[in-house]
Amino acid sequence: MREFVSGTQMKQLDRYTIQEIGIPSLVLMERAARSVYDTMIKERLPLKKVLVLCGSGNNGADGVALARMLHLSNISVDVEILGNPSHFTTEMKQQIEIAKKYQVAFVKNKSLSEYTTIVDAIFGVGLDREVGGGYKEKIKEINQADAKVVAVDIPSGIDSATGKVLGCAVCADWTVSFAYEKLGTVFYEGAEYAGNVRVADIGIVKMPEICFPISTYTFEEKDLKEKLFRRESGNKGTFGKVLLIAGNEMTSGAALLSASSVLHTGAGMVKVYTRKENRAILPVQLPEAMYCFYGKKEIKSEALAESLEWADVVGIGPGLGTNKQAEALLEFVLKYSKRPLVIDADGLNLLKSKLDLLEKYEYPVIMTPHLGEFSRLSGLSIKDWKQQPIELTNELAHRYNVTLVCKDARTVIADGGQNVYVNTTGNSGMATAGSGDVLTGILLGLLAQGYAPLDAAVMGVCVHGLAGDEAAKEKGKYAMVAGDLITYTGDVLKKRG
Repeated sequence: MREFVSGTQMKQLDRYTIQEIGIPSLVLMERAARSVYDTMIKERLPLKKVLVLCGSGNNGADGVALARMLHLSNISVDVEILGNPSHFTTEMKQQIEIAKKYQVAFVKNKSLSEYTTIVDAIFGVGLDREVGGGYKEKIKEINQADAKVVAVDIPSGIDSATGKVLGCAVCADWTVSFAYEKLGTVFYEGAEYAGNVRVADIGIVKMPEICFPISTYTFEEKDLKEKLFRRESGNKGTFGKVLLIAGNEMTSGAALLSASSVLHTGAGMVKVYTRKENRAILPVQLPEAMYCFYGKKEIKSEALAESLEWADVVGIGPGLGTNKQAEALLEFVLKYSKRPLVIDADGLNLLKSKLDLLEKYEYPVIMTPHLGEFSRLSGLSIKDWKQQPIELTNELAHRYNVTLVCKDARTVIADGGQNVYVNTTGNSGMATAGSGDVLTGILLGLLAQGYAPLDAAVMGVCVHGLAGDEAAKEKGKYAMVAGDLITYTGDVLKKRG
């Protein structure tokens, strides 16, 4: 798993490495500059004429050190310093003095049109204000230039914790991030501004003595290969029984997508508890499932209770609706189920009035809200979440003692503990009706096979995204539909399992 850090955390790691371990700041700076240099050479960037734009802090000092290395390799390079000399850090002053002794060229107000590559070393990870004045104008010039752009650690103007654009930001082709990738280049908008991100080891590591309140990771393809396991001696009972309460007379498709996804993820059996209007549709479309049908004015309590007892895991919500009958179904499940539970879609929309029952529920729960549902459950705005996605997702998970899958372009998964996960698989083609129903089925399928709730959530979101990536390769993002995700879920599990 890769770990991400915010700017605040990176500063803490930097400070510990320098003050406690004893590696001088200038040594780390040389390593940082060398890593950017190596990336520029390895990626064969056009180095006929290079401009390094530097701020007054240590990000700018990294840039000056890089310019020196380029100069000593006989690459034509200019340095332009945008920062106020009275604000130069000690390291910046030292790097300028060294560079001048090597006769590195320092310029002012040069046209960017003559350069083939521009290096952004203006602001580092500590930027916490809107970019304005001359900096704003220079960043606009960079983004309008024909040159390739390389950002040092993070594109200037991107919030290092949230990816928010602080007024304006450099749009880079490459970003070389030191020690750890920054959350600001993982979340959107920052991910779009960062271009291709490379993480460079410069000797900063997270020592046991440093314990962040929350550590943030991503679950990757190689982790999936290590985690997935399927016993050859198993049978349909071994791989779990899923009860899915989904679909009404108008939304049989949601139940179909979710139930099919359960089976394609490897669960042994699925029973769909749904409206009787779906009797003529669902068994034809998915004969592998079992069914229990109920009428418009009933919920068949005895049959539901028996199904809850039969199941190993329970899911409720896809296409269920939000009428009184659906509300009664959710209440029944929260009162009488004794199984791990996944609540999605309409189940979440009904949950606001049932939070007292949720708090009393004694078994694991996974909830999968998109940002609108998160807002309704938490009382916070979507803007609030965008400003603190890690902390607020973890806080709500802790409040209700659940595993929370907060769905967005970068989905955040938390269970209220120290570790939070940000999913980096998937693509915009997955923004299509039914995609969430498929995810619910994947989560249920993994839970049924015995994976712990947080593991099932992290793995499930990763698999869902990888299936989307496979579908995009074959069909393109414009043509993808939710059913494609089911098809490619099997391919993902086959290749990675």
